[in-house]
Amino acid sequence: MKTKILIVAAVMSLSTVTYAQKNEVKAADKALNADNAAEAKIQLDKAAALLSEADDKTKALYYFIRGNTFSKLAKTGEAGAFEESISSFNNLIAFEEEIGKNKYSVAAKQSMSTMSGEIVNSAIEDNNEGKFEEGADKLYLAYSLSKKDTVYLYYAANSAVNAKNMEKALKYYNELKDLNYDGSEIKYTAVNVKTGETEEMDKAQRELMIKSKQYKDPKEEKVPSKKAEIVKNIALIYTQLGEDDKALEAYKEARENNPNDVNLILNEANLYYKLGNKEKFVELMSKATTVDPDNPDLFYNIGVINMEQGNIEEARTAYLRAIELNPGYINAQLNLSTTYVNEGNGLIDAMNDLGNSKADIAKYDELKNKKDDLFRDAALILENALKENTDNQGLLTQLKNIYGALGDTENFTRLKKILEK
Repeated sequence: MKTKILIVAAVMSLSTVTYAQKNEVKAADKALNADNAAEAKIQLDKAAALLSEADDKTKALYYFIRGNTFSKLAKTGEAGAFEESISSFNNLIAFEEEIGKNKYSVAAKQSMSTMSGEIVNSAIEDNNEGKFEEGADKLYLAYSLSKKDTVYLYYAANSAVNAKNMEKALKYYNELKDLNYDGSEIKYTAVNVKTGETEEMDKAQRELMIKSKQYKDPKEEKVPSKKAEIVKNIALIYTQLGEDDKALEAYKEARENNPNDVNLILNEANLYYKLGNKEKFVELMSKATTVDPDNPDLFYNIGVINMEQGNIEEARTAYLRAIELNPGYINAQLNLSTTYVNEGNGLIDAMNDLGNSKADIAKYDELKNKKDDLFRDAALILENALKENTDNQGLLTQLKNIYGALGDTENFTRLKKILEK
């Protein structure tokens, strides 16, 4: 008899638990309908502890209400609410598939579709406010909801870079590469006659707007592929993370697909420079000049490396080309001048090693004249540069020092006064 009493008591206890759980779910539903998501969350938290004992109908309703509750809380800015909502809706869909029902799943899928746009808008707000980490997470979440919208993954990667979370950015960029994401498109725009603003729209809509005379000046803009940019960013991130071998491999792959992308060549060259392989750096920089022969920065950088390696004539040739392309290139002018100063300074050691014999004195005078000629060449370069940049402190200071080394008191004093003004 005792056993029967215990069994009856257990059944009664289970019935009480199920009833309480139903009441809390209903209370959550009522609170949500009254637009009180915070109260609904409280009731759902109470019901969660008893969920395993609930019947199928109550469980499905619980997941559905929880998804809607956190969807509303997300709009108030509650952290993690979007994720909670999506998790609840996914649990609902999986549960209804398991029990062979479809009472709430259709509405849940529609809610998630609507939520995707809300998540993107929230991510845009985060990025505008400098909350790049949060923005990246939300954009990735939006991509997770709609895998066809790969552009969200691309923007998530960019947000992660802005957040300086390179590991996360690398994950997203590699995912884009694996998806063979291209990103090229054609943007259709027209000018709103009333506001004068240029607006973007799809092609069919634009044609209707033009016909209505509400818009004018239709234009099409081709957005180039982002494949090269993605692989370049992967390589740059590997470099920042100290994984240089992976970075070089990424550049190799990128350049196979885009052999004439000068930015890829330059970034790979800079990595070789960082690794101390200056010969490879110069080789790649020279390659870049054939791709972009009118870029003064390329020639300037070639000059810098040749100068460091003691290849004076090659450095001068590069600097002269940079100045030819950009006559106001002050750094190239300063460095070109410095090549003559350095060569002149190199003669001073040889002068100091000479003795006092007649032959040594003659040799000394010869070297001194050569040194002074080099210094005058250096001064002439800077005097010409000053014609376009009369108050540049770097030019004035170096020129003053050259005249001081030449013993040219008149010009030294002239430049000293200019610098003191």
